[in-house]
Amino acid sequence: MASLSLSAVPTTTTTSLSSRSPLFSKSSTHRFKVSCKSSADDHSENNPKLILPMQNVDRRNMLLGLGGLYGAANLTNIGSALAYPITAPENISNCVPADVGFNTEDAVRGSACCPPTTQTTAVPYVLPEVTELRVRPAADRLPPEYIAKYQAAVAAMKALPEEDPRSWKQQGKIHCAYCNGAYSQYMNGHPELKIQVHNNSLFFPFHRWYLYFYERILGSLIDDPTFGLPYWNWDNPKGMLLPEMLEAPYPNPDPIRPPNPRFNPLFDPYRNVTHLPPAIIDLDRGNAGGDKDCVAQISENLTAVYDQMISDTTANPDAFFGTNPNPDDPTTILAGRIESGVHSAVHVWVGNPRMANNEDMGNFYSAGYDPAFYLLHSNVDRLWQIWNELDIRNVNPSNDDWLNASFVFYDENQNLVRVYNRDCVDIERMGYTFEPSRLTWLQARPIARNKASNIAAMSVGVVKKVEEIEFPVKLDQTVKVLVKRPATNRSADDKKKASEMLFLEEIKYNGEQFFQFDVLVNDVDDGIETTRVSSEFAGTFAQVPHGLGGGQMLMSSGAAFGLTQILEDLEAEGDEYVLVTLVPREGAEDATISNIEIKLVPLAN
Repeated sequence: MASLSLSAVPTTTTTSLSSRSPLFSKSSTHRFKVSCKSSADDHSENNPKLILPMQNVDRRNMLLGLGGLYGAANLTNIGSALAYPITAPENISNCVPADVGFNTEDAVRGSACCPPTTQTTAVPYVLPEVTELRVRPAADRLPPEYIAKYQAAVAAMKALPEEDPRSWKQQGKIHCAYCNGAYSQYMNGHPELKIQVHNNSLFFPFHRWYLYFYERILGSLIDDPTFGLPYWNWDNPKGMLLPEMLEAPYPNPDPIRPPNPRFNPLFDPYRNVTHLPPAIIDLDRGNAGGDKDCVAQISENLTAVYDQMISDTTANPDAFFGTNPNPDDPTTILAGRIESGVHSAVHVWVGNPRMANNEDMGNFYSAGYDPAFYLLHSNVDRLWQIWNELDIRNVNPSNDDWLNASFVFYDENQNLVRVYNRDCVDIERMGYTFEPSRLTWLQARPIARNKASNIAAMSVGVVKKVEEIEFPVKLDQTVKVLVKRPATNRSADDKKKASEMLFLEEIKYNGEQFFQFDVLVNDVDDGIETTRVSSEFAGTFAQVPHGLGGGQMLMSSGAAFGLTQILEDLEAEGDEYVLVTLVPREGAEDATISNIEIKLVPLAN
């Protein structure tokens, strides 16, 4: 079976505030080479066996005038107009058992997700003074002594009494409480609605705070304030395996018996065993059977990250996060591209499909019980920081509703504290940074299969135009539709001012099961599968089970995909219509879409 050679570069655990370097080389246009089959001792990135088939694109050109995901209206305007900053309960005793998004009768982790009530009212959290930055290292490059330290910290957390808010079980419950309906929006005047930190702009800041306290608790338990939570570097070829330390044998308590992975503090019994190393992760289809060859899978993974970090979000800062929660108009709610893309794929890829609820990682209620969850989100947090540094226009939301949204956590001293989004936008101020890793995906721009195909014009009279479609349209089978563009042959200046976007509004689906569909643009039906490395592949929309729609578990979200770069690559900028193909992959039997439209969305200056 194909395998990747993993490097074993020792990592530094701290850095001074004055010596911090960027998380990547801004001048590099190196064409990355990867070995899919090499010796275990070959740790050199410059000793290749295979070269990925990717364009060598100057990043300075990639970052100008690209399309991206954007809300149906500007996020700042949405937030300011509603005056609706999501606020966690003032009194956590108002928490109720979580019961949405999973089969509670077969829930191996249980539905009691509320935190201990030794304290019920949170006090405002004040970030401590930082004199030395914690460094979060790449999981695939950890030396043995760091792995041992991490294992010791998790073991200490698991040894705490369950009622201790710092305990492993209580840390796992946090994700369930905020994602599966334990808290209501009564502080916002909507007690009938549940707080949900997914499918909206709360996704990145909530998980940053979650990991911040988790990391500080681990450090305090081993008396090491410099401890940095590793990140699972799945956006780099060398990190596209489940980190080996999660399944490594560990000394048996019975000294006469051999080591066993189940004694490893980082082990989780509910993982997909077919996806253990040396299986390579699929960042598009997390539940895929792994039937692709090594080079093809890595190439598609890198292009997925490129699309969601660059072509779908550059100069669209609002889009990267999704839109603010809006109870009055669900058509404006969109999930961010990373969240509904690679993030969801990793969750599903690790979770066990043989469990009733895809435990642990395959369902939000149980994900926090697997150590892999925190490594996944450490990398998601890293991608947020990298996105900020990629382009000066990639800034964080500035509307009051986003800045003033707040959550409650127990800190490393067992104090219940309230934290705000506005205090988590600067990771140096929070006291940590990330060990740099090569961003291989910067050279992974997709390539058109059929240029100047004129397929949209040839489909007129055969495929219905969007105005001829009766909405909502079901996704129980492949859907093809012609969508009129707001403008054609836009100039370079026009593209710098506005991005051309394909919007899929009010997507409704069963939140109890994994849901995914692909979006293709001007795809020619020539018998050849269109994959992620093709420009015609606009993207995918995927959701981990976590429904919040009441008894029927009906969820509603939205998605949008950048067309500017796609139409350039396809040489279709003069076309009046775009042929859009929606391909259901899983859990789409009852899914519907309420509207499909192409819009021009202003870009950040």
